[in-house]
Amino acid sequence: MTVQALEAARRLAPRFAARAAEHDRDGSFPIEDFRDLREAGLFGLMVPRALGGMEASFAEYAAVATELARGNGATALVFNMHASVTGALGAVTEELAEALGVPDEALAARDRLLTAAAQGSWYAVAMSERGAGARLSQLTTAYEATDEGWHLKGSKTFCSGAGHADGYLVAARSAADQSVVSQFLVPAGDGLTVEPTWDSLGMRATSSHDLHLDVTVPTDRLLGGVEGLALVVAQLMPHWLVASYAAVYVGVARAAIDAAAEHLNARNLAGLPAVRARLGRADAATAAAQLVVAEAARRVDEAPGDEETNRWVWRAKLLAGTTAAEVAASVLEAAGTSATRRGHPLERLYRDARCGSLHPATSDVCADWLGIAALGGDPDRDGSAPRW
Repeated sequence: MTVQALEAARRLAPRFAARAAEHDRDGSFPIEDFRDLREAGLFGLMVPRALGGMEASFAEYAAVATELARGNGATALVFNMHASVTGALGAVTEELAEALGVPDEALAARDRLLTAAAQGSWYAVAMSERGAGARLSQLTTAYEATDEGWHLKGSKTFCSGAGHADGYLVAARSAADQSVVSQFLVPAGDGLTVEPTWDSLGMRATSSHDLHLDVTVPTDRLLGGVEGLALVVAQLMPHWLVASYAAVYVGVARAAIDAAAEHLNARNLAGLPAVRARLGRADAATAAAQLVVAEAARRVDEAPGDEETNRWVWRAKLLAGTTAAEVAASVLEAAGTSATRRGHPLERLYRDARCGSLHPATSDVCADWLGIAALGGDPDRDGSAPRW
């Protein structure tokens, strides 16, 4: 798998880069990029082979995401959401399903969703809400059982790919018991309304608009077939909620170094020792962050959910987010004022990289989590604010 998917990502990245400036300027969604991803079969990256996919490991996903982000970080970020949905669904083994009490009909429904992804469907994530962020325990979107299935009502924000995805992973709390948080795969269509609110500093092409829901979905759209699994899965698979972003921002940092090198060579500035030193430090910092992401991914594949694995997951997100922002700022300064003009690749990459520390879990939350762990506490329980 690795060679096929990685070669596809490397082939597509220059196409994405050629379109990136236009989509960033207009705040428009890169529809052509997603057509390319579909044609390359990458929507099936995390889908088991038995269902028509590539059955990539988390480490293989991370390598692909990094390459895609070297083309356009916004495209890679939206693709990350789809990979998170399909990766988490595909990671539910028979043993885990039995432990969680997942019924056979729910596994059949899961397989239908994964097969559709391998055939070209792609999924977005509708988790965050205004005032709650990505904290599952604070959500206001509610669901209740009806004769037709499940009725969901509420509003989501930062829904990347809103209005373009074939389905949305929606997290909601039970109207009957607020402590119960479940996830549903809601198909695009009636009952969903996109409010165009995304006009941001960076990652402008993700179409991360608000999504309003007042919709009833069939019974089998409750993921896992059991209510209340959302918080459990968040703790069992934090790599999809935390570290999957990390690979994207390593790619953005590497793209910034590449753009800076091209700019400096074109303007005969590469002979300045101070300029070379900035690129050298940026290269070393990005390589270090990439190694941490790779180590986290390796551990996820070998021992998912393990205490030490989870430490590496949080380290990866912290280092990738802060490194991308610091690297992009440094090489922009090395390139000079001309690189700050709108439309220059470094200007866009600087803004995109700045978003890495802000994605959940934010760098401050990651650092707090790791600090509590280093002090011997339980970072999932002992923080001042709920993680999920």
